[in-house]
Amino acid sequence: MYLLFPGRHHVLTRFQAEYLTATAGDRTVVWAVTSANHHTTKRNPVPYHRREAAIERFSVATGLRSLVVGVTDTPPTDDFAEVTVKAIEAGTDDQVRLDPGNTVVACSTPEVAKLYERLGYQVIGVEPPDRARPWDVLLMIAAGNEQWRELAHPATVDVFDRYHLDAHVRRCVNDPVVGDDGGLTTTRDYKTYADAFETAADRKWAQIKDFVRPGRILDIGCATGATLQLVDADPRFHESDLIGVEVARHLYAECVHKKEQGLFGNPNVYFYQRNMLGSAVFPPRSIDSTLTLALTHEIWSYADGSRPATVQRFVNGLFAHTAPDGVWINSDVCGPAEPDRMVLLELDDSDGANPADVADLESLADPAAYVGGLSTRARFFQFAHDFRRNANVAFQYAEGPGGRLSLRLADAMDFLTRKDYVDNWLSETHEQFCGLNFAQWAAVAQTAGFVVDPASTAWRNDWVISNRIAPVAALTAPDGTAVAWPDTHQLLIARRPS
Repeated sequence: MYLLFPGRHHVLTRFQAEYLTATAGDRTVVWAVTSANHHTTKRNPVPYHRREAAIERFSVATGLRSLVVGVTDTPPTDDFAEVTVKAIEAGTDDQVRLDPGNTVVACSTPEVAKLYERLGYQVIGVEPPDRARPWDVLLMIAAGNEQWRELAHPATVDVFDRYHLDAHVRRCVNDPVVGDDGGLTTTRDYKTYADAFETAADRKWAQIKDFVRPGRILDIGCATGATLQLVDADPRFHESDLIGVEVARHLYAECVHKKEQGLFGNPNVYFYQRNMLGSAVFPPRSIDSTLTLALTHEIWSYADGSRPATVQRFVNGLFAHTAPDGVWINSDVCGPAEPDRMVLLELDDSDGANPADVADLESLADPAAYVGGLSTRARFFQFAHDFRRNANVAFQYAEGPGGRLSLRLADAMDFLTRKDYVDNWLSETHEQFCGLNFAQWAAVAQTAGFVVDPASTAWRNDWVISNRIAPVAALTAPDGTAVAWPDTHQLLIARRPS
């Protein structure tokens, strides 16, 4: 009765049309579209509803009777075949029950085929080794090779052309920042990040709200949409368009979820999952206010190629989409005014363990517990090890008398401002907080064409200094005189002239 055809089905091929029409007979083809809840990632660039549309057009064109069921992405599991069969039952209101007696499985992936065979299903191959498989065709699209149109079925070509999915695929697959599954790093705990963004939203909004202009308001790196919720609640912006852009799939999903729950009163709230380092998202001079909150250090940290050039390209793009008299508001961390000043750093070694060597955290079951149990001094050496390889920075230091560490002030602050981020240690060590100082960020804005508002300033988070850093660390100059704790954050208000 059924021919089960599991796969991601981003691209349908002419060969699949020949094969299925010759093989299916009077069977119904059940298209189990896996990773249906993923899109705009390297591994799953095409949204499920576009995949479904192409399959339906394919079925009409070939005369196949088809059922299309989305299957939620699951981690690698030996129960994949069973999970897929159950998802089909749920997706058809239990009207379609597949079993080895009524179903043949079409699958060319040996590892997956074995899982169905273990359940008793007969499995037949699909694409032979000498044929381009659907993923090969998708990689041709990503590479800009127009030969894909000769291999893809006209149903896929039509859907791709109408919705410009070829450009979308190129942007996703070639993205230098986002990983296979839509995250910035594979070790990031997005639950922790989401909670932190929600907690900090009120404080950040209080800092920037007086500078926001009504109109089209864009929050880049909007995380869970918490700041846009506060904009939405402000009567000054009831007639504004509120636009959020978030690159991380996990956070973008939360934004969409909030909108679906009706947590925004303004009907003109829109979310995009996009990396703003790619092609332009918004037309020139179309945005009145752009917010970047805790974002620009990530642009610097995850830059492809030259970091200064990437940051300048990003800010140039902000200037291009900013309307005359519009504003870019940047609230983020920054480096000290004298980044290259040499200092001596003394760290507490009595507040935790002091192992003889650094650990390979990826091999540990609980890296957070291990790092959390280290002394501040031991945590420094672990940070140096992980920061060098993850952020690709030099981070040079020398040990002197009394165990004092000699290093650049910017490097000292990169450690001190991050040493307590144990829950996301491996992810955080990909990022450099002190890559640029406030004056350098202001210069980037001015080079793009912005005028820096006098209200812009660098500032120091004294709570973090008093409660997190000063109790376990001391900074002195090489001659032994005390060094004042430097600025840790910035508020940059950049306006586009009329």
